[in-house]
Amino acid sequence: MRKIDMKGDAKSHPTPEMWAAMNEAELGDDIYGEDPTVNRLEAKAAAMLGKEAAVFMPSGTLSNIGVVLSHSRQGAAVLVGDDSHIFHKGRDVMEALARMEIVGVPTQDDGVLAPDDVEAAFRRCEKDGKEVTLLSVENTHNLKGGLVLDEEDIAAAAEVAHRRGVPLFLDGARVFNAAVALDIPVSDLCRSADSVAFCLSKGLGCPAGSMLCADQDTVSHARVHKKNLGGGMRQIGFLAAAGIVALDTMVDRMAEDQAHAMRLAQGMTGIPGLSVDPDAVQTNVAVFEVMDYDVGAFIQGLERRGVFLDHQEGRKLRFFTHYGISAEDVEHTLEAVEATARELAAG
Repeated sequence: MRKIDMKGDAKSHPTPEMWAAMNEAELGDDIYGEDPTVNRLEAKAAAMLGKEAAVFMPSGTLSNIGVVLSHSRQGAAVLVGDDSHIFHKGRDVMEALARMEIVGVPTQDDGVLAPDDVEAAFRRCEKDGKEVTLLSVENTHNLKGGLVLDEEDIAAAAEVAHRRGVPLFLDGARVFNAAVALDIPVSDLCRSADSVAFCLSKGLGCPAGSMLCADQDTVSHARVHKKNLGGGMRQIGFLAAAGIVALDTMVDRMAEDQAHAMRLAQGMTGIPGLSVDPDAVQTNVAVFEVMDYDVGAFIQGLERRGVFLDHQEGRKLRFFTHYGISAEDVEHTLEAVEATARELAAG
C-alpha cells in the first residue's frame, strides 16, 4: 500500500534533476567561503529576493535565530506575532541565547499584525524600559492554515518598524508559496522587509537547508552566529546544488500544490461529520475539523488506509500538499477520508 504523507510539506524527496546536480556538484570548504556551489546559491537567492546578500543555513530554525541574534542585545525586545512560529517554537531558545525577550503582538485571523497593535507593543516595551530591536512577520502563516500576507500587509508592518528605527524580518519559510498564490515575483513581496528567511526543504523540495537574505552587514553577523552555534559545514555544495535546481524549477509548480489543497477541501465538503471551508485555502494547506467522531480514531482510520496528516490541535487537522503528492494521491485521500468517516459513523 502506498504511503501518502501529508503531515508536512518537507515530506517530499528531491527531484531526479536535484539528484543529478547533487552528484555532480563542485565542492569546497564553506567554512572559508570556498564552496563555489554554495556561493552560487547564495548569490542567486539574494538576487531573487532583491537583497544584497544571503547565507545558506542548515535549517529555518537557525536562520531565525541568526537574524534575531544579529539584531538584538541583552535586555532588548523583539516583536513577533503571538500566533507565529517564532513565538510558539523558537522563543525559549532565542531568549536564552540572546538574553532578550520575545514579545507577542496580537495576530489577526488572517495572520496580519495590525499597525495599531504593533505600535501599542512598541509603547508597552518603552514603558517597561525595553528597547525594541526587531519586528517579525510570518508569510505564509503556518498556524492560520497557510494564509497569505500581501505586499500591503508587509509594507504596513514595515512602515511602523522603520518609523521606529527598527528593521523588519520576514519569516518566510513558505514565502514562495505566497508569491505564487498572489502571482507576483517574490522580490516584490519581500521589498519592504529588511531581511527574509525561506526554507529550501518545504515546498521547494530540497533535502535540507534554509536561506537568510538581507543586507551585507546582517548576513555577515549571521554567518558568525551560524558558526558559533555549530551550523558551520564543510563540503556542502551538494546540498546547495539541490537548492539551485529548486529555485530554477520548483517555484512555478507550487500552483499545482495549491490546486491539490483546494481539491482536498472541496472534496471533503460533502462528507458528514467534517467541517471545512474551501474559501480558506490560499496555498498548499487544507484545514478541516472532525466534528462528529473521535479525532484519534479518525487519524488511525486514515493511517490504516495509508494516509498521514497533521493534527494541529483539538479537532483541527491539516493536509500539506507538496511535490510528492499527485492528483491520484489526492483522490485516494478523499476516498480514505470518506471511508473512515463512514466506518466511524457506523460505530
